[in-house]
Amino acid sequence: MNVSPLIWGITIVVILALLAFDYFFHIRKAHVPTLREAAIWSSIYVGLAVVFGIVVFVFGGSTMGGEYFAGYITEKALSVDNLFVFLVIMASFKVPREDQQKVLLFGIVFALIARTGFIFAGAALINTWSWMFYIFGIILLVTAGNLLKEEDSEGDDADNFIIKLAKRFLHTSEHYDGDKLFTVVNGKKALTPMLLVMVAIGGTDLLFALDSIPAIFGLTQNVYIVFTATAFSLMGLRQLYFLLDGLLDRLIYLSYGLAAILAFIGVKLVLHALHENNLPFINGGEHINVVEISTGLSLTVIIGVLAITVLASLVSKSGKAQTALNNARRHAENYLDLGYTADQGERERIYGMLMEEEQQIQGMTEKHRNKHKDAGEIREQLALAHRRHEEYLGR
Repeated sequence: MNVSPLIWGITIVVILALLAFDYFFHIRKAHVPTLREAAIWSSIYVGLAVVFGIVVFVFGGSTMGGEYFAGYITEKALSVDNLFVFLVIMASFKVPREDQQKVLLFGIVFALIARTGFIFAGAALINTWSWMFYIFGIILLVTAGNLLKEEDSEGDDADNFIIKLAKRFLHTSEHYDGDKLFTVVNGKKALTPMLLVMVAIGGTDLLFALDSIPAIFGLTQNVYIVFTATAFSLMGLRQLYFLLDGLLDRLIYLSYGLAAILAFIGVKLVLHALHENNLPFINGGEHINVVEISTGLSLTVIIGVLAITVLASLVSKSGKAQTALNNARRHAENYLDLGYTADQGERERIYGMLMEEEQQIQGMTEKHRNKHKDAGEIREQLALAHRRHEEYLGR
């Protein structure tokens, strides 16, 4: 199905309107969204994506509709994985919780711009050189292998090379000034940490685009489907962040599931490249008759792998223990450093969550409590947080 310029125009206008609505009605006034608000708007954006997919299915046919849903689900799963990194960056920069929405919306907009550029560049490369499918396939297989490696704790630090350069050569302030990007310190204009956060988010968006775009091109070469599936997967990501905050660590097997999906799509790309082969040093430049993976099978594998991954993470005792300990540490760290936020209600909110996590930890076996590599350090942080709370109540 060829998509007319009119349909393209309407689609782009609708996406821009959704982003504008998100800003003017939710982000403009800094606030901490409630769980109910995050759940409602997450459901609305997922519902819009599903409705759009049904429209594609009706007017574009079953193949085009299947490609859209396979691409949307894959990109959504990769987007959830992105939230882990966003969480680390904002925790490292101690972004006030009431201002995190603005950072997330910037990340979504920048990701959409970056991925749109990669989409059209990828389409041009594929149309010009069919052997690019080999390159995309190898990229995904390498990425899948990297997801299975142990994460380097140093990689969680938001003070990456670009940020260090910015701090060294640009005049930056140590404190936030609401959600402003610039402030005045000692009579001089200075960058606030908010701008540095956005630089860090933008840099990670570029890296994520290098993985996500080859992945969706492995499912469909229809540029309209690639663009819309990517755009709708990013819509509602801000609300999903607040909905899943505290639960992200629970998905301990998500990286394995994503690795399996990316490896599957990588193999699919390589098989397609062999089928379309015109490289002279492979089979004399002739096509190779290999089995090609259908869209229906791709959709089934993606949904199946994600379902198994999520269920395994939720029922795993190790996953529950790791989640509780990681959340307890994060809440203790936030409680011990409440000077970064102007919302005084955060103190009791965070301490309440800390107590809930501690109750879960107390109900675990000693084996699971001590399985975390930083268990001793976490216990010390919890004890310090309790002392600080007693001091606060004794004022």
